[in-house]
Amino acid sequence: MSQNARINEEGLEAYPKGPMILGNLLMLVWFVLGAIACWYFYPIMGWIYIIAAIILIYVVLRKVVCPNCYYYDKWCGLGWGKLSAKMFKKGKIEDFQDSVGLKLALATYGLLMIIPMILLVVSIIQVFSWYKIIVLVLLLLVSFYNARIGRKHSCSKCKMNLICPSSAVKQK
Repeated sequence: MSQNARINEEGLEAYPKGPMILGNLLMLVWFVLGAIACWYFYPIMGWIYIIAAIILIYVVLRKVVCPNCYYYDKWCGLGWGKLSAKMFKKGKIEDFQDSVGLKLALATYGLLMIIPMILLVVSIIQVFSWYKIIVLVLLLLVSFYNARIGRKHSCSKCKMNLICPSSAVKQK
């Protein structure tokens, strides 16, 4: 393994299933809230959002990120290494750090967070509703948890956090 592909030997070999299941449930809650937010703006947008989110997160990103990861065919923080192995051929860990998939992942998550929030705020301005405010608050909370708290917890135990440019923690 090259210096560019060094792993954190202290990272988990396999993540526990409980937090993995919780993480995926919160991800799905985020998608549903995002779809509701988009639906308030224009109903067909809700359907487009949830279908796009599921395909982008559970298929496209699994293809362009996971095959080069240490956790390919292993239980990672969200179980996606196992999912990826069922769909795609293994890549090279040396290619992980410079993968276009990592940049695509950041853009994808960012857009999946910001688009429903913007559409929901526009919808609130058009026709005020307390239900919309509740959805916005829940969407903000779940997005914050997924993007910060859950991610930081997962990244802190990851064998890839030394070389992952998207890691929420950096090891020395």
